[in-house]
Amino acid sequence: MTDALLDRVRHCTLAHADRHGVARTAIPGLSTISATAPGELLYDISCPMLVLLLQGTKQVTFGSQVARFGAGQSLLITADVPTTSQITGANARAPYYSFVLHLDPSIITSLVGEMEAVAQEGPSTSPLQVDATDAEVADCALRLMQLLERPRSLPILRDGLLREMHHWLLAGRHGAAIRALGAVNGHAARIGRAVALIRAQYTQPLQMAQLAEAAGMSLSTFHAHFRAVTSLTPLQFQKQLRLVEARRLMRNDGAMAKRAAHAVGYESVTQFTREYGRLFGRSPLRDARGPAAAADYAAGTSS
Repeated sequence: MTDALLDRVRHCTLAHADRHGVARTAIPGLSTISATAPGELLYDISCPMLVLLLQGTKQVTFGSQVARFGAGQSLLITADVPTTSQITGANARAPYYSFVLHLDPSIITSLVGEMEAVAQEGPSTSPLQVDATDAEVADCALRLMQLLERPRSLPILRDGLLREMHHWLLAGRHGAAIRALGAVNGHAARIGRAVALIRAQYTQPLQMAQLAEAAGMSLSTFHAHFRAVTSLTPLQFQKQLRLVEARRLMRNDGAMAKRAAHAVGYESVTQFTREYGRLFGRSPLRDARGPAAAADYAAGTSS
């Protein structure tokens, strides 16, 4: 089954990948990633997602936790958290291939009520978990990839297969952490609504009252729970989103540092330069002058 899934992912990337090795598909939140060389460290704020690694190796870091995984293993991220990632094993003869699916809180919410009787383990202490890929998850991933080759059936069967995938994840060893994403009145879901606003309006000044209202919390409670879920304050979260996007604009779109700074919401280029250096350990001018690294970009979009 794993070989069949690898073949489908390889075929998808060869046929549809952009110049960075990323193939976004007609199934919402599903993409495949390939790389023929190890990538540089890439900084991001990852959203909840599932990554099935089919060939090659990768490393993802959150705080002091380092998650290393390879073929036959899965990475599950259950919160919007800052990460650094790097494709560590890939070459032209054995490229890196992965299947990436962003988790859908609305599907999780709809399933939670129907799975009340399913026994769950306690919540994981970390939002990053690496495990051997469950057979049911790999089988569902294969059928999703096969469905992409049947465009007439895609709109009819897609939602059912996405729902099935989320079911197997909820029924798995980290179901409790995933379940929290769909608990309408839970802290994770409430903070998720505020996170969605920040992501959509990251170039604009933060409106703390609006964010707290979206989360249904007082300002003080909102700040405490936001940091507990994401490990960042709302301002730090927005700042990192801005810097990550500015870096993408410079490295992949050829934007100069000043234009990238203004595009992501900075009024002061001096402040942008200072904060960019703190996060990435290098001057934005250095990234603006250098060519984009395809494997680095692919590592970030897969997260």
